[in-house]
Amino acid sequence: MISRLYSKWMFAWETALTTADTNRIVRPLEWGFSWLADFSGAVGALNASHGASDARDQEPIDGSKFKENLAAMVAVNEEIVRRSDDFFGYTTPADFRLEHRHPQLFPTNVRPETLAQDAFMQAEVEAGKVDPVPFLRFTSAIKTPHPENDQVNARWYPVRETADPEAGAGRPKQAIIVMPQWNADAVSHNALCEIFNSFGISALRLSKPYHDIRRPAEIARSDYAVSSNIGRTISSCRQAVVDIRSCIDWLQSQGYEQFGILGTSLGSCYAFIAAAHDPRIRVCAFNHASTYFGDVVWTGQSTRHVRAAFEEAGLTQSDARALMMGLSPMAYMDKFAAHPKRVLVVHAKYDLTFLPEFSLDVLKNFDERKVDYVSKVLPCGHYTTGEFPYKYIDGWYLGSFVYSAFRKLAESGQG
Repeated sequence: MISRLYSKWMFAWETALTTADTNRIVRPLEWGFSWLADFSGAVGALNASHGASDARDQEPIDGSKFKENLAAMVAVNEEIVRRSDDFFGYTTPADFRLEHRHPQLFPTNVRPETLAQDAFMQAEVEAGKVDPVPFLRFTSAIKTPHPENDQVNARWYPVRETADPEAGAGRPKQAIIVMPQWNADAVSHNALCEIFNSFGISALRLSKPYHDIRRPAEIARSDYAVSSNIGRTISSCRQAVVDIRSCIDWLQSQGYEQFGILGTSLGSCYAFIAAAHDPRIRVCAFNHASTYFGDVVWTGQSTRHVRAAFEEAGLTQSDARALMMGLSPMAYMDKFAAHPKRVLVVHAKYDLTFLPEFSLDVLKNFDERKVDYVSKVLPCGHYTTGEFPYKYIDGWYLGSFVYSAFRKLAESGQG
């Protein structure tokens, strides 16, 4: 009886949080071939026989070429999976730099409490109560039509050097990259970075493509990261993965030797794919995880506006899965398991965005591949993870795992 009442209350609370924002926009389905034209032979072949990608992107979705374009985008995804080392490959940026500026919120909603927080932060800066802080900036190796998005941004939390030269002697320099959730503001997960600093672990809190300072002025939310434009959504994932790997390059240039990554929700997807393609990442904390990107888009409350566009175009859940296979962790499960890692998977029992069965499928696949992982279950939902008291439970799971995993990595002496 109590369990049933708790479930009902939790689902109602979760739904209230996922419907609080009224600025989700149902945009029409777009194939987005032009976003992938630099990589895919399938797109190149289609261009040669049927005209440029840009022209096909403008074709009516209900037109005569719908089935042909659907099949072509599925073929692009198959090629991405087959040639993923090339797709997520890159040239190390040459313009790494540290930029000092005052932190800003960059909100993605207009709730009164959010606007009040934004106003408070601005007032603190104007009153001289906040010092500038360091951000790693560089030009992404993946180019998009949005210059502001292509300037990567990561707040830098270095471990402070002590006056005692013996402190930390013999311990490898360790760093973790932190990627918050979809539509996160610019201060989300900053507290975790400070906790990691107390463990002796430096942190880069990486802004995902189209988020906070990288968000184009034309959008109020970070919609371009996940939308009904298939090619752009895949391109956003590609850019995020390459940006993560570029951050590790910079960390290595600063003398860091051991690396980890923490991702929440969409950030978890990006983190998984980066770790699957970069063996330097030895510690992985996935805060909400799923196997197939298209399944989450189709069934999740937070992407109901994207599903609406898909349904209006006549797509099905199986279509969505195939159209987004290139950014699905399941496609790279074997690659992920090929190199040793210490892994945490946190999922929520009442999650209406990443349904629990999707997270359990991740664990099942880890078991089959003998991945060294720890599983933790939160007694809440996806959005309620950020609410009291669940955010503290989640923080304990993440913090204690990262501390333990990096300590064991340091003791092993492995890079």
